[in-house]
Amino acid sequence: MASKTPRSDGMAESCGNCGKETPHAVSVELKTESDKEENAEFSREPYRVAKCRVCGTKTSTRMNNA
Repeated sequence: MASKTPRSDGMAESCGNCGKETPHAVSVELKTESDKEENAEFSREPYRVAKCRVCGTKTSTRMNNA
């Protein structure tokens, strides 16, 4: 029988949905912030995306808030 214990090879972070520290898969995504198609290539910003490996909740945080 497979264990339901989370794997320990992820980044442990607080999960607002689970209410405790859980393993997360973390990545960086470029997101377009402009609605105008002609400026879209100049409006991409990096976001840190963390997905809880227990419940699947995904959080996204803009990395350069300048």
